Amino acid sequence: MYGMPDEIEVTADGALRIITLNRPDALNAVNDNLHSGLASLWNQLTDDPEVRAAVLTGRGKAFSAGGDFTYLAELGEDPALRAKTIRHGRELVLGMARCRVPVVAAVNGPAVGLGCSLVALSDTVYMAPTAYLADPHVQVGLVAADGGPLTWPLQISLLQAKEFALTGTRIPAERAVALGLANHMSDDPLADAIACAKKMMDLPQQAVEATKRMLNIHLERAVLASLDYANMAEEISFQTDDFRATIARLTAPKS
Repeated sequence: MYGMPDEIEVTADGALRIITLNRPDALNAVNDNLHSGLASLWNQLTDDPEVRAAVLTGRGKAFSAGGDFTYLAELGEDPALRAKTIRHGRELVLGMARCRVPVVAAVNGPAVGLGCSLVALSDTVYMAPTAYLADPHVQVGLVAADGGPLTWPLQISLLQAKEFALTGTRIPAERAVALGLANHMSDDPLADAIACAKKMMDLPQQAVEATKRMLNIHLERAVLASLDYANMAEEISFQTDDFRATIARLTAPKS
């Protein structure tokens, strides 16, 4: 649906859309197709009058392992691809923040990097007991311009946000719930997320959508306060020696 690439599967269950990140052999790591698809998806959901809610999950063992290392290496070398990706990152963040319908995340496994960002921008979050959140942008030499650190200061203390963003510390599901970065721990996050979405769909539509918008005005204002600086800083970080050395090490053939 919606002309998505193979890396993103969208299926309809009545007025519900189930969005599945679909690179299971790569732990749903983000490549150009997946990133570009996510950049356009949220506006398409908003513009589809049949849609009342969405569920977001990953196929296989992971929700998303974050940026594909080969893709990250290409971003360091290709200015046109880098400019497109930075632009799409902005569209993705604002598209999720402004999405008309509730988005419920079913975090079936690790949610890392952009995967962590997608969780942070969702409206309700269910996590498998073995899942965790992590944003390792800084560890690979990048500024995190597309989610986690943009939204975390609204969700947890600034001190905790700084620790998680600067160190890439893993946040297990139980701790994520305790901190308020997730709503529920679940043995079947997809089933519970679908049930939650359908419960919202049974409520008065205008009240649900306008209340979400009212709450997300706070989110959008916080994001806009730092997003342009973050995008500029991330574009610079793709060109640093530290980033290039880290990616060279991560993509080097294993002996």
